[in-house]
Parts: sequence; C-alpha cells; structure tokens
Amino acid sequence: MGADENQTDGGLVEQVEALGARLEQARSSVERRFVGQHAVVEQVFAAILSGGHALLVGQPGLGKTMLVETLGTVLGLDTQRIQFTPDLMPADILGSEVLDMTADGRREFRFIEGPVFTQLLMADEINRASPRTQSALLQAMQEHEVTIGGKHRPLGRPFHVLATQNPIEQEGTYPLPEAQLDRFLLQVDIDYPDRMTERDILLATTGLIQGAAHAAFDPEGLIAAQRLIRQMPVGDSVVEAILSLVRAARPGAEEASPWVSDSLIWGPGPRAAQALMLATRARAVLHGRFAPTIEDVEVLAAPVLRHRMALSFTARARGETVDGAIARLLDERTGETRAA
Repeated sequence: MGADENQTDGGLVEQVEALGARLEQARSSVERRFVGQHAVVEQVFAAILSGGHALLVGQPGLGKTMLVETLGTVLGLDTQRIQFTPDLMPADILGSEVLDMTADGRREFRFIEGPVFTQLLMADEINRASPRTQSALLQAMQEHEVTIGGKHRPLGRPFHVLATQNPIEQEGTYPLPEAQLDRFLLQVDIDYPDRMTERDILLATTGLIQGAAHAAFDPEGLIAAQRLIRQMPVGDSVVEAILSLVRAARPGAEEASPWVSDSLIWGPGPRAAQALMLATRARAVLHGRFAPTIEDVEVLAAPVLRHRMALSFTARARGETVDGAIARLLDERTGETRAA
C-alpha cells in the first residue's frame, strides 16, 4: 500500500515538473510581446490554470488587448473578441434563432452561435454594456452553458473569459454587479510600467521585427494541466491561512478583525477561498514548486479579494483603499499562521 502511494506521489511530482517546464516556455513566449509585466502575466496564467476567468483593470494603452490575443495563440485556443458598447444586446453575445428555409422547402428555426461559443472570450470594456447584456455572460461563466429558446446549449471546453475595464472613465458605464464580479477568479490590476520596462517596450515594439508568440499548449493539454492543478497537495498551514484571511474580512462575522465592520460593508464568500486555494496551486507550479506556500497566499490575496470586498462610506472618507485593507488583514492573519 505504501509502495503504491509512493509511486503515485512520484508520478504526480514528475507531471508537475513537466508542466512547470512547459509553462515556463509559455510565459516566455507571452513576455516576448507583453514586455516587463511579469506579475500580470503570472496572475492571468494562474486564473486560466485554475479553470477560471479574469478581470483586467487598467488605463487604455497598457496592452490588455494584446495580452489576451497573445494568450490565445500561446495556449492554442480559439479566441473571440466582443467590444462592449451601450447598444450591445444579449443576442449579440449568445447568438439567436432565425427562421430559415430548408432544402426541401420547409421553414424551421436555425440557431446561429454568438461569439460566446469559443474557448477564450475577450470582453473588451465590459462595463460599457447595460446590466441586461452583462448578465448574459453570467450563466456562461458559471455553468459553461447558455439557455436560448428554452434549450441548454453547452459551450466548448476549455472556456475562459478575460474581460477588460478602464478604471478612470466612468461616465456612460455600468458598474458590474457583485454577483458577476464574484464569477471572476482574479481581478488583475495593470499599472504603468517603470522607466526601464517602458524603454524595453519601445525597443521591442517600434522596429520592423517584433517578438512573435508560439503555441505551447493545445486545448487538451490545457484541460490536463487544470486537472493536474486540482490534484496538487496543500499543507494545513496554507489551508488555515486562506480560511483565516477570508473569514476575517467578513463584517459582522465572529472571526472578523475588530476594525472590519467599520471599514467594510461586505466581504468575500466561500468562492473567494476556493479561488485562493486553486490560484496558489497554480502559482506554485509557475515557480517550479510541488505545493503552495503562505507566500503564494500573500501574493495572490489582493487579486482574489479586491473585487469581492467593498469599503464603507466612512472608510472611503478617511482615504482607505481595498488593497490597504487586504494588506492589513494579511499582516494580522498570515503572520499568526506563520507564528503557529
């Protein structure tokens, strides 16, 4: 029995090592085009390896669209892009039934698939569409299927949504409802590059020859990688750190930090803990490790939690931020876990 377990563990280690080497090639290929943003690339890979979706938030011109296109190439996925606008309708995303004439002269309804029937969907400026249109993605993101004309229509596998959002221009936009935000595994904030990174971007992107991305995965390989991520072991200290952090951020909860009820009006639910559990495993593989550590929890806490928490009015008046609240929780909770 013990020998069988050792063989199983050994096989898992070999698979994780092979996946890590393959992911290193994929990351290098992406970063040849998306220069210098190592943390951003890592977080998006973590979201996809975890089988989830990501919300990319950043000012225009920071390469969000190019990142998604490059990921589609490197992961070998069919990619569709939707430019969200106020007049976009749910049928523009999901598809619709049209009355068509058959070869024998009969009339029947035929379903025309919308762009959601793909493997990697880019929802560009998602907050520009109305809530009715935004909600068209809810079932697709959660259930990997859509219901049209009373029929359940499954989407392909894998299926991932990478949505972009501009945090500055809010006029004429519709903030995403909390239920939809919670469907995004991570919120990846993209900031301006530092001087040396921007210099590298200038040199890499303004010549006649630019870096090209090459496929490192195919859909079946990505699905196998996602399955492997879920088989990775997680130590008790990491599990306790995740639980302590998430439960401490809930206003009114018994385990909440004392200041939370004054600073937050709502906090993360169990889906946040699930997301953090999966994302830490993915980051461990990206760094060539067999199991996640508390450091992985600390690095991924903000991307997992920032869109699942909201500040109170008094906290905003005091100049507090959600990321600041997460950092404070990390100091309190993961420090306790390390000490234990």
